[in-house]
Amino acid sequence: MRNLMISIILFPLIILYFSLFIVEEGQRGIVLRFGKVLRNNHNQSEVYAPGLHFKIPFVETVKSLDARIQSMDNQADRFVTKEKKDLIIDSYITWRISDFSRYYLTTGGDDITQAEMLLKRKFSDRLRSEMGRLNVKDIVIDASGRLANNVKDALNSGSDDEPENQPINVLTYEQKMSLTSINNSNDFHPKSNSMAALGIQVVDVRIKHINLPTEVSDAIYNRMRAEREAVARRQRSQGKEEAEKLRAQADYQVTRTLAEAERTALITRGEGDAKAMKLFANAFKQDIDFYVFIRSLRAYEQSFSCYQDVLILNPTSDFFRYMKPPL
Repeated sequence: MRNLMISIILFPLIILYFSLFIVEEGQRGIVLRFGKVLRNNHNQSEVYAPGLHFKIPFVETVKSLDARIQSMDNQADRFVTKEKKDLIIDSYITWRISDFSRYYLTTGGDDITQAEMLLKRKFSDRLRSEMGRLNVKDIVIDASGRLANNVKDALNSGSDDEPENQPINVLTYEQKMSLTSINNSNDFHPKSNSMAALGIQVVDVRIKHINLPTEVSDAIYNRMRAEREAVARRQRSQGKEEAEKLRAQADYQVTRTLAEAERTALITRGEGDAKAMKLFANAFKQDIDFYVFIRSLRAYEQSFSCYQDVLILNPTSDFFRYMKPPL
């Protein structure tokens, strides 16, 4: 009896436990009944906001999908411009789920890897198409982000230059039927080549880096290096030429200055000697004997200043008259 009472009490609690489900903040929930997306009376998919909700236990299952904005980095790839020139573009995309039931059916469940793979393929095709319409100058100076905006709009709305009957993904029979019912129940019918057909909205597209391919950039750097080296050689040769001119002018000025100085020195020295001779002449003119005596003393000094010289003179010579004792 006691076990029966416990079973009677526990059974509703178990049923209640499996009937309740919680959708976390930043997520949305969809309920599947026998593998099909649950719909309301208007045949529209039920999307549950964050909070506590009820479901039929053991019959309905809940799938939680991330409602936050996702960021996806794209690997740098090579693209061809209108001028048939290659550029390496590094970019990233931000996106979010706009239609949760459609997203769940078209991406094979809540596998974000599958969604990003489809998004990357579409983005690469759209970016390649847009790059083919622009030249390198327009891409580099695209300050308003027109290229990224065009790619984003094309991804969200689709384009007419791609076949719309292209399959998005390999779906099961149940998923195809559910997707068909979604398209029939909604007034909005997105193009199959748009991301809206996957239940995805591209929030933003950004170009991080625009680079030239390695072989092209190396060739450009080598050409720039050769041009700079040619300019450097020309500048060095012009500098050497100017240096030689300045050096020649400086040598000319030095030689001219030294010659002028030597000329002025000789003239000054000649004028000084002339004045000295004139002074000597005027002084000695007053006493001839004294002048002769001074000249004899200078002659003695010059003659006997070198001890290695040998002079053979007659002692009675007139040269020694001032060395003789006075009479």
